[in-house]
Amino acid sequence: MDGYHAVKVRDGIQFRLSAVPFRQITDIPEYQIGDIRPEDVVVDIGANIGAFCLRAALTARRVTAVEPVACSVLRENIRLNDADVQVIEGALGDGKPKMISWDDRQVLASTYTLRSIRETAGGCDFLKCDCEGAEWLINPEDLSGIRRIEMELHIPPISGPPEMELLDWIGRYYDFAIDRKPCHDILGVMGVLHAELK
Repeated sequence: MDGYHAVKVRDGIQFRLSAVPFRQITDIPEYQIGDIRPEDVVVDIGANIGAFCLRAALTARRVTAVEPVACSVLRENIRLNDADVQVIEGALGDGKPKMISWDDRQVLASTYTLRSIRETAGGCDFLKCDCEGAEWLINPEDLSGIRRIEMELHIPPISGPPEMELLDWIGRYYDFAIDRKPCHDILGVMGVLHAELK
C-alpha cells in the first residue's frame, strides 16, 4: 500500500506504519493484558494504530477500538491482521465535538461518553484507556461492572488536575495499583492504573 511500510513485532502482530506526523505505537509494555478472557468484551479507548486492540483480539470474543486521529492506519492494521475489531472513529468525552491533537496532527472529532461507548461495544469487561486526559471526564458510575481497567492517568500540562471523584470510585470498588513511572516516562503522566473489580 502506498505510503506504508510493514513491521512485524515479536508476538506475531503485523503493523503497517504510515508517513504521518504523529507517533504510531506498536508495543504496549505498560499494560497488563495477560488476564483477558475469551468471553470478554474489550474496549480500547485511544487505540492509536492497534497495539492493544490487535493483541486483545487474539483472545477476546469482541473488541471495540475508539480512536480519533489514527483511524485510517488503525483500520489498515486491523485488515492486515484479519482481526475482528469494531472501530469507533472518535474520542472519549462529553458528547460534544472537540479538537483533538496527537503530536502534529489535529482533528475535529466526535466524542462519546463511556456509557455510549459501552452500549455501542455491547458491554465492557476489560477497559484499556489512554486518552490524554479525557479519562477525567468519565462518569464514575459508567465503570460499573467492568471487571478490569488498564488506564493511563494524566496530569498537567497534558490535562487538567485529576478528578478525585473518579479516583475515589475506583478506590471503593476496585483493588488497584498505579505504576508511577510509565515505560515512556513523559511529563504530564501520573502513571498507569491497573484495577480489578473487588
